[in-house]
Amino acid sequence: MRTNIVHSGAEALTYEIRGIVAVAEQLAQLGVTIHWENIGDPVAKGYRMPVWIKEIIKNEVDNDKSFGYCPTRGLLETRRFLATKTNSKKGAQITENDIIFFNGLGDAISKIYTNLNKEARIIGPCPAYSTHSSAEAAHAGSSAITYDLLPEKNWLPDIDDLRNKVKYNPAISGILIINPDNPTGMVYPKKILEEIVAIAKEYDLFIISDEIYANVLYGDEQTASLAEIIGTVPGIAMKGISKEFPWPGSRCGWIEVYNATHDELFARYVKSVLDSKMLEVCSTTLPQSVIPKIMSDPRYETHLANKNAEYKKRAEFAHQMLSAVPGIIAPKPSGAFYMSIVFSKNVLNEKQTLPITDNAVRMYLEEKVEGVPNDKRFVYYLMGATGICTVPLSGFNTDLPGFRITLLESDEERFKKIFETVSQKIKEYLQSSS
Repeated sequence: MRTNIVHSGAEALTYEIRGIVAVAEQLAQLGVTIHWENIGDPVAKGYRMPVWIKEIIKNEVDNDKSFGYCPTRGLLETRRFLATKTNSKKGAQITENDIIFFNGLGDAISKIYTNLNKEARIIGPCPAYSTHSSAEAAHAGSSAITYDLLPEKNWLPDIDDLRNKVKYNPAISGILIINPDNPTGMVYPKKILEEIVAIAKEYDLFIISDEIYANVLYGDEQTASLAEIIGTVPGIAMKGISKEFPWPGSRCGWIEVYNATHDELFARYVKSVLDSKMLEVCSTTLPQSVIPKIMSDPRYETHLANKNAEYKKRAEFAHQMLSAVPGIIAPKPSGAFYMSIVFSKNVLNEKQTLPITDNAVRMYLEEKVEGVPNDKRFVYYLMGATGICTVPLSGFNTDLPGFRITLLESDEERFKKIFETVSQKIKEYLQSSS
């Protein structure tokens, strides 16, 4: 074209979680039965929204207003309900005007990074959730800036690493927390969160806390929401209903802004986020309208507790199976839907394979693994040999070789079979070139 129309950050827009699907679909065409363990969609894995929640939604459909536009920030009644819910935790106090609704957190993440000054950087955890790291890198036209999560310490963040990077990189303007974390399933202990807030306060930063999995907690670690520990530091919490109702297709998420008036630049930035949302008029109305009725129903807490008990049981079984495998580190998750496994140093190489009897599948994989990272090579061979589709950790902006797998399979026997198979195939793979 006459001029270069490609954004300088276009190459940063990668999403391996869905990128792996193209290979899986090709393998499916070659006759491999795929077990989708790559993406956190509870509905796709057999979860059904409780009947009582469906009834609330059905009744709301009779309200003609649910088909129309709503205010740009979101429905007033729902924002008041959510503000009261946050204020009850005795931390940061907000009003309905400190809440803005978006079409899912993907929309919110895009707006948060797009409206930053191009020179302002957000440092986030590594392994990094691709939607955040890609959006931040694309906004800056540069590689994402991250602080390390340590697999040998149950994926806890390296606070010294975070502090040093903040201290010596004046472009860093904010710190991202994902709590519970995706892709690791780690939950930030309250003490660690308080240390991060202290760093933000010392260096005059703001904090973003992605809390989409805030109600998917099943470990023993005591954590806290950003609102409870933020103090006077400016911050943004990101929340939604896709994982806990579960209703991922609702595309309904929101941000809560804390201490917006404590810093003039932060206040102007938040206004720019709202203004950019105003250009779209508003977010979807129906999902917003049912939130107060569902979350205030006494059955809601029971619904969450029952689901978390299932995840806890699966996390314990998965950890039991994988922690005994030589050559890997497999920390037990405490929240969210995921477990991330890291291969020990130097155990992977470009000669390792798994037996595949179908010649067409084997030939396809031999072509696909040329030049890919070694953890991606394992993921491809695992999928070709067993149909189990996971995501390589190299797809999460990290040098740590490994893979992420979900805890969402709702059939207990199938779940056990998947992790027994993965455990066995890791052993076979690591021995294949020795």
